[in-house]
Amino acid sequence: MKALRRLNIMNNDALIYIAGHRGLVGAAIQRQLELVGYKNFLLRSHKELELTQQAAVMDFFQSEKPEYVFLTAAKVGGIHANNIYPADFIRDNLQIQTNIIDAAYQSGVKKLLFLGSSCIYPKFAPQPIKEDSLLTGALEPTNEWYAIAKIAGIKMCQAYRKQYGFNAISLMPTNLYGQGDNFHPENSHVLPALIRKFHEGKLRGDSSVVVWGTGKPRREFLHVDDLANAALFLMNNYDSGEIVNVGVGKDVSILELAEMVKEVVGYEGEIHFDTSKPDGTPQKLLDVSRIHGLGWHAEIYLQEGIDKTYRWFLENQGYFRG
Repeated sequence: MKALRRLNIMNNDALIYIAGHRGLVGAAIQRQLELVGYKNFLLRSHKELELTQQAAVMDFFQSEKPEYVFLTAAKVGGIHANNIYPADFIRDNLQIQTNIIDAAYQSGVKKLLFLGSSCIYPKFAPQPIKEDSLLTGALEPTNEWYAIAKIAGIKMCQAYRKQYGFNAISLMPTNLYGQGDNFHPENSHVLPALIRKFHEGKLRGDSSVVVWGTGKPRREFLHVDDLANAALFLMNNYDSGEIVNVGVGKDVSILELAEMVKEVVGYEGEIHFDTSKPDGTPQKLLDVSRIHGLGWHAEIYLQEGIDKTYRWFLENQGYFRG
């Protein structure tokens, strides 16, 4: 990762709380912060601090007094998980973000960064999706529970800024992948799921690997190290209630993605698409002109990122989530 020039909004001794530091994004943000010299972290595991419990979160903030907060903790999953556990997705995410945002304000946090998601946008939003597309149409039904919770988090940040002057910003990343991802065969997102499918197909010598859907939907993929880089950049260079898209500005079809993963893994069989399974949103490409205008651009190309992710997968068998 390339270290970015900072405007010294956060000095190197600032006390920083990363909510969800063991997750894909939280861990990447911690690595990026350490890379540029930050070292004073407040970190709590799920067992040490249950973020769905309001009293416990408030006690933590009032006693520890973090200065800056990266709110990356969330219950996440792919189409299958969202369909099976809708109540869990909306309840847990609403509780986590509400508890943290309110406690951060009440305890005098200087600035909070809220991690949203590109699934907040309407299913048929004009492509590429601009930030002002929010709340202009119906959501994708397969992940609306998660999306509604994230929209509520964005609006809570904006409301606390408007009413209390609380310095909270929100970024909307596109589809993420990379080191520390969830490779569960049912509850993971498409790219890590494909890595696992092709890897296991290769080991078994399968003649074909089955991929959900038609292969036609188009998706944009951002390496989590790029997202972490953007999060630090925005924390130090952005101060507005307006949301900011974070992506690469380029998409691929699921078929193209599957072929890329197949090549990286070295799988030699065929790819079969199960068209009885849902495709989800036809296309999801973010307009990243706002963050480009601020001076930030993604640096990790998709082929390179998939290769890095697969190498990490191979080196961490038995340790990766799922």
